[in-house]
Order: sequence, then C-alpha cells, then structure tokens
Amino acid sequence: MNDITKLLGSEADTLLGHVCRGVPAETIHPPGPDFVDRVMAQSDRRPSVLRNMQALFDHGRLAGTGYLSILPVDQGIEHSAGASFAPNPRYFDPANIVELAIEGGCNAVASTLGGLASVARRYAHRIPMILKLNHNETLSYPPIYDQTLFAQVEQAFEMGCVAVGATIYFGSHESRRQIMEISEAFERAHELGMVTVLWAYLRNPDFKHEGTDYHVAADLTGQANHLAATLKADIVKQKLPETNGGYRDIGFGHTHARVYDELTSDHPIDLARYQVANCYLGRAGLINSGGGSKGASDLAEAVRTAVINKRAGGMGLISGRKAFQKPMAEGVELLNAIQNVYLDEAVTLA
Repeated sequence: MNDITKLLGSEADTLLGHVCRGVPAETIHPPGPDFVDRVMAQSDRRPSVLRNMQALFDHGRLAGTGYLSILPVDQGIEHSAGASFAPNPRYFDPANIVELAIEGGCNAVASTLGGLASVARRYAHRIPMILKLNHNETLSYPPIYDQTLFAQVEQAFEMGCVAVGATIYFGSHESRRQIMEISEAFERAHELGMVTVLWAYLRNPDFKHEGTDYHVAADLTGQANHLAATLKADIVKQKLPETNGGYRDIGFGHTHARVYDELTSDHPIDLARYQVANCYLGRAGLINSGGGSKGASDLAEAVRTAVINKRAGGMGLISGRKAFQKPMAEGVELLNAIQNVYLDEAVTLA
C-alpha cells in the first residue's frame, strides 16, 4: 500500500478513502474468485464459455482473484505499426508481444489475426489469447473512421483462443452496421465456447462540444457500456471517465436529472461506478483502458486508473502502449504495478 499511496500523491486520501453513495457497493456484483459461479452461471452461457472465462481468471499474477490484467496490442493497425512500434522495434515481432504478456504476469494477451496466428502454436497453451476481430485501419486517405472485420470467429477458435474482442464506435453513423456485425459474431463466439470482449468506444465529432470532449463523459460512456452488455459482451472495455453531462450539455438523446444529482458526483470513482452500473451492475465485467504512453508519468497514471477501476467495482485494466513502448523490463514493472493494486486487500470496494 505504501508504494500505491506514494504513486497516487496528493490524490491518495480522496481516492483511497472515498465511499460511493449514489450507487452503493452493496448493489453491484463485484469481481471475486467466485464470479463465474456467483454471476455468470446464472446466465445462458454455455459451460465452455464459463470454462474459458475461468481460464482467464486463473492465469497470471492475478490468478484466483477474479480480476484481469490484459495486454492489448492491435495498435499496429489502429495507429500504424510505425507509430506503435518505432519506440521499441522489437515489438514488430508478435512473439515479443506475447513474451511481454507472459513475463508481465498478465491473464491474457489480445492482438490481431496475423499477429496471434504467427505464433499460436508456440503460445496458445502458455497464455490465454484474445483475437481482436475488427479494426479501424488508418492507411486510407482521406481518413475514414469505421471498424472493419479482419477476421472470422472460427479463425479464433481454430488457433485456440479463449475469447474474441471487437470495437463498436457507438454514436457514429456506421454504428448500426457494426452493432449487427458484432451481435452475430458474439453469438457465434458463444456457440463455440469463447468469451466476448467489447471495446465500447464513442466516435462522433459533435461529442466534442464547446471545448469539452464528451467521448469520455460518464453518462455517454455509461450508455455505451449498457449497449455492450445488451450485445452479450462478457467483458466491456471502456475509457476511464473524465467528465460528465454529455447528454445534457450537447443537448441530445435521453437522460434523467437523477443521473447527475444523485447517482454520480465529480469524484472519479463515482463516475467509474456509474460505468459499472451500466454494465448490468457488474454482471458484465468493466475493464478500463490504460491510454497512450506519456513517458515518465505512465506508472503513476496506470496505478491511479487501477485504483479507480477496482474501487468502483471494475474487473481490471487492459493496458498496452504504456507497457510495450518501453524496454521489456520497464513494461513488466508497469504491468506488475497495476496488478499489485488488485492484489492489495487494503484497496477495497468504495
């Protein structure tokens, strides 16, 4: 706890001592060693899905806790290979990506069709793999912002993946098509016994309004989480909320005053708790993204995000660039620091 407190700095007291009042802890379904038995077994998921979810929970340094630490590396498509791997060229080789996940004690590694396929026979039995099915490629010019399927669910199954992942740009003009595609893909994945992970991101230029970026607003990301859970995502990946009031301030859609007056506050843990509430009060696990690498502040930022996620009732962190854009030893140190938050029993549910 001393290291965590030191890294949190001036925010330590407010982050470690906060109690959520709007959505109390006793109303949510928190992660834990019995999550599959206590929560998932009530659903219509096949036994093979439950087995693969348990496989995710039983791997790495967080094995047996019900929390997840996942290394995602699909940025070679999303941000270009040069932008992603030039800081550390060894990660042009997918084998080194998987090695980082193993050395870093992660529960799983998530990556692309080609990346995982190139090393699947070497690693599928050593660490759970998650195949990311779709991507926004950035070579098109002028640029477009859409998610295109790069892989089929059956390919993930054949290479031994325990889960598939996909992104939907909720709020975009293309979102209705993406919803249909991913609904079908997730149903097929469940039929084959695989876990489903949805990157429930927002994408609409009008969500940047009067100088505020509401792509990270608690109310809008919360609704994206609710749509993800509706699509039967077992795990929902979302950016940590930084603001609130997107519906109200942009002036669209439907909301309720109680969202802002009672269920949330300005406290970051309350904002993240609202994200958990929209994941069926935790029946779908919330994992927050680690964000891009900023250099020296990465370790402290990663620990801060982990503390907020854990205390809000989230299931873990999925952190990529902060880890793989560094020498491997530093990447392992950062991943372990994240995991230490979830291993520390003094960091409790708020």
